[in-house]
Amino acid sequence: MDEKFLNCWEAKDCGREPNGKNVDQDGVCPVSVASSLDGIHNGKNGGRCCWTFASSESKYDNIILNCLEKSQGCNNCDFYKSVRDTTVLLVRA
Repeated sequence: MDEKFLNCWEAKDCGREPNGKNVDQDGVCPVSVASSLDGIHNGKNGGRCCWTFASSESKYDNIILNCLEKSQGCNNCDFYKSVRDTTVLLVRA
């Protein structure tokens, strides 16, 4: 059986992935369409490294803020902890 790696929008059920249930109201989250990050930690686009947007993409602050407010920051986010605890996290030097 293949292991299923959830992306942040699946784990958090935000509905902000393309064609998601909340796109009309909140817009598409840039994490879900960040194709340059596809495959990192076995995720689709930025779906398993969403915290990199919160720490480095200030132009997305208003978009990511909703997720951060709910989790009180990435270090306290259950999804981040799950990926951190089950994956060797990639770090840019």
